[in-house]
Amino acid sequence: MTAGPSAGPPKEDETVLVRSEGRVGRLTLNRPRALNALTHAMVSRIDAALTAWEGDPSVHAVLIDGAGERGLCAGGDIRAIHEDARTGGTESPAFWRDEYRLNARIARHVGPYVAFMDGFVMGGGVGVSAHGNVRVVTERSQVAMPETGIGLVPDVGGTYLLSRAPGELGTHLALTGEAVGAADAVLCGLADHFVPSGLLPALAAELASTDVPVAVRRHAATPPEGELAADREWIDACYAADSVEEIVDRLFGSGHHAAKQAAETILTRSPTALKATLAALRAARELGTLEEVLDVEYRASCAALRTPDLVEGIRAQVIDKDRTPRWVPGELALVTDADVAAFSAVPEGGDLGLAGPRL
Repeated sequence: MTAGPSAGPPKEDETVLVRSEGRVGRLTLNRPRALNALTHAMVSRIDAALTAWEGDPSVHAVLIDGAGERGLCAGGDIRAIHEDARTGGTESPAFWRDEYRLNARIARHVGPYVAFMDGFVMGGGVGVSAHGNVRVVTERSQVAMPETGIGLVPDVGGTYLLSRAPGELGTHLALTGEAVGAADAVLCGLADHFVPSGLLPALAAELASTDVPVAVRRHAATPPEGELAADREWIDACYAADSVEEIVDRLFGSGHHAAKQAAETILTRSPTALKATLAALRAARELGTLEEVLDVEYRASCAALRTPDLVEGIRAQVIDKDRTPRWVPGELALVTDADVAAFSAVPEGGDLGLAGPRL
């Protein structure tokens, strides 16, 4: 990570620092006081930079990192989403349209797209990093898709990534919203390389003059041991169930302490978001492209704007921070098939359409 300006919040045109260093186009998310949470203006600025660099033969690679010492990016600016949801939900769909299109663009980027996934990398932070083709984690990395805790379904291509993790690891991470460290991020396909955080400045400097694979190999190391590989047996057995209720029952009955903890965590999440998330993950497994999955996620995000859980979840986790959301409905058994189906309905403003027209 890099240090941002020390005095006051950055101006809008400074929320993403854009510059070229040798062979590399560099992007630094620069809202350290907000853990570099993404705004609509930041998404537009990143997209414009990628457009300019695609036409510049001197730029051989792109590097994205975050200002400050806490993380690459905590996700989208959910305070803004909270206010929008409270007042009619007219602004967030436009933000999501541009954000999800950027996620698809990153995945299609020609040439190395290097992401320093140091510190916290959550939600939208995963979207601007984990779709790249050179994803670097450190001993400080905490990678998560925590959307079920605020009444959302994992988005920014999160259900695409998690549905392709080995076994049922992605289902575990999606429903619990739990963060993983470096080794587990690599295991789940969310990252590629481990580099100690203290070596990131040297790696960034070397990228300016050296081919990316060569520079990364010089700095990469074996990450500290993770946790998920040892838990695969109970994770795969429990999360293969067809419903969230059965998953919870299997977790409680597995006899593993970590499984019981996972069940208890799941029961703190939005019941509606949990069921919609499981349906979205199962659907994502059958879809062939990231674009198709992003289209489905856009529908789910727009649907969440019409539910009470989104406003309540953000209030409890971010605004008041009392961590005691009052979900509606409050139990998994009270979430109907119609409630889940609503997350697949065409939004009032129309579909995202990344993969073409859908019925």
